[in-house]
Amino acid sequence: MEAIACYNEVLRIDPTAADGLVNRGNTLKEMGRVNEAIQDYIRAVTIRPAMAEGHANLASAYKDSGLVEAAIKCYKQALLLRPDFPEAICNLLHTLQCVCDWEDRDSKFVEVETIVRRQIKMSVLPSVQPFHAIAYPFEPVLTLEISRKYAEHCLVVASRFGPQSFVHPPRLPVKGEGGSGRLRVGYVSSDFGNHPLSHLMGSVFGMHNQEHIEVFCYALSQSDGSEWRQRIQSEVEHFIDVSSLSSDVIARMISEAHIQVLINLNGYTKGARNEIFAMKPAPIQVSYMGFPGTTGANYIDYLVTDEFVSPTHLSHIYSEKLVHMPHCYFVNDYKQKNQDVLEPACQPKRSDYGLPEDKFLFACFNQLYKIHPGIFITWCNILKRAPNCALWLLRFPAAGESRLQAFAAAQGVRPDQIIFTDVAAKSEHIRRSSLADVCLDTPLCNAHTTGTDVLWAGVPIITLPLEKMATRVAGSLCYATGFGEEMVMNSMQEYEEKAVSLAQNPAKCQALTAKIKSARMTCPLFDTVRWVRNLERAYFKMWNLYCTEKHPQPFKVTENDSDFPCD
Repeated sequence: MEAIACYNEVLRIDPTAADGLVNRGNTLKEMGRVNEAIQDYIRAVTIRPAMAEGHANLASAYKDSGLVEAAIKCYKQALLLRPDFPEAICNLLHTLQCVCDWEDRDSKFVEVETIVRRQIKMSVLPSVQPFHAIAYPFEPVLTLEISRKYAEHCLVVASRFGPQSFVHPPRLPVKGEGGSGRLRVGYVSSDFGNHPLSHLMGSVFGMHNQEHIEVFCYALSQSDGSEWRQRIQSEVEHFIDVSSLSSDVIARMISEAHIQVLINLNGYTKGARNEIFAMKPAPIQVSYMGFPGTTGANYIDYLVTDEFVSPTHLSHIYSEKLVHMPHCYFVNDYKQKNQDVLEPACQPKRSDYGLPEDKFLFACFNQLYKIHPGIFITWCNILKRAPNCALWLLRFPAAGESRLQAFAAAQGVRPDQIIFTDVAAKSEHIRRSSLADVCLDTPLCNAHTTGTDVLWAGVPIITLPLEKMATRVAGSLCYATGFGEEMVMNSMQEYEEKAVSLAQNPAKCQALTAKIKSARMTCPLFDTVRWVRNLERAYFKMWNLYCTEKHPQPFKVTENDSDFPCD
């Protein structure tokens, strides 16, 4: 608020100070007051139309507000004014991917990759954010280098708070003499609320065995009043809203609580405050769930993953030591929160959503930025080879619909074979997912939450894993149902053949659907209680390695009490 007051004073003295308007707009945007920021940026570019930075910042604010077409227009204007503007070039490309505008896509990616490699060589913060890079056709090692630069930037941010020196808990076994009695575990997140993370992890925090583990949740965001926030707050042993505190104060609180294992549930996602971890308030720091990739941070010791998602032979693309969970690393809460999906009486009808009753229905519920021309051409081939089928997509965002329809038409696909519906609320979305026959996954960045949604609805997935973490999650989900061999493909050709085969043999598809449905209450994928016990095994292993000064090192969790006790 002090910064806003300063800019207000500047603008009182000179209402035409375009730089002051842009700076105030930037501060308002950081505070989440995007509409006010937009007004400041508009005033700035009205006063100084040749101000490229003003147009680019306005574009970013429009994008955050869902006004994608306006964002594209403003980015292009910024580049007309300043063609050599790395942030605008890179952010325009991401915005175009969000609406499936693929004109000159390959050459644009070459340009952006060249910019990023140059920036890394010059030790400049890359203009491509890690969260965007995980969904780009970049080599995994380049994605790691991008994350490393952002991790280093967090160290710089942390240093602005002055030197921090924390005394960590002693290296003593939890249950031994002088030990803490219970392992003290802290979760840090901005997403305790109506967010996919809480939809998936809502029960986890309260499910920990309080005899052995003391859990602290540090909320980086204010309460949104949602059922998810209220539930986590009521079920966890300690819930601390730190949203109004500075990062150094939060780090100090974590240290004074003697947290032994601290989990970063954000990574490089919106609302993250990774500088807290850069201050190293806990002796063991872990990345989990929020960011499906490497943090590149030397202050994050472990990444909780699994053998399929992050195989050992690919450990060189991660900065963290890999902790392999049994079955699947990706947790969910459906058995506790969404059992209504299992009731036949709760099933919606296709006619409720304008979906064809007489067609074999493929679906993809991913955000549109995950779709790339190669996979969409494959989908078009499937639709042409199995003419009595259709593809159900989401307006996620709506601006992508016309572009995908036009691209499909150019591939020779009939207009009635591509069907768009609006995004639905979580519970409705899971229920209506069951109306699809098969879910088609996006290889460059998989269905993660949406993949878990459709499997809980009993719908098979066809997926094609690549190398990076974000490309392999759906495969792990499929294997954890017990039927991965029937859903995980090895090539694009195999992917296409499998889809066509299921569309042309509905009985074969129905048999797979029946197997998935029958396994939902027993398979590891949806057994949250079992998953939490295995996570506790991992936490105790981390602490025991720390106590014997072998920390950190990679390990695989087994469901064996003698090797991996939960206490």
